[in-house]
Amino acid sequence: LALGTDALPLLQGDAGLSHKGPLPGETSRYYSQPQLDTRGTVSLDGHALAVSGRAWLDHEWSDAFVPAGAVGWDWIGMNLDDGSALTAFRLRRADGGSVYAGGSLRRAGEAVRNFAPGEVGFTPGRVWESAGSRARYPVEWTIATPAGRFTVAALLDNQELDSRGSS
Repeated sequence: LALGTDALPLLQGDAGLSHKGPLPGETSRYYSQPQLDTRGTVSLDGHALAVSGRAWLDHEWSDAFVPAGAVGWDWIGMNLDDGSALTAFRLRRADGGSVYAGGSLRRAGEAVRNFAPGEVGFTPGRVWESAGSRARYPVEWTIATPAGRFTVAALLDNQELDSRGSS
């Protein structure tokens, strides 16, 4: 695949310092490269298929753990049809509520608008249960942000990353 853009990376949070909880140390370093022009060839069952479209790249790292009480992390990065890039996330408690939330909107040619925790809401819809871990995951949400309300559904329910054996 060949990826191209004329836009600078989107530094999430405060110049790339993204808060993940209410305490000062609950942060990560995080940038995105949305609206990547994507072209190339994918091989499927021995057949080459030409592909093109828009892609999204994220890179996030931290030496801190998520805030106390967080048992899940819901995240979405969306390339919108008008060229905007929308990010929203929340760290989820066991009861389904949010420990912390945030996100951003970058409209084409405009400065980034960061969202405060109270401006982002995830309302889960359908839930999937893992046969392996027995964990239950939301696979459909309504996401409310200052940029609007969006309904999002997973194309594939089983996306579990079970890292109990490694971390």
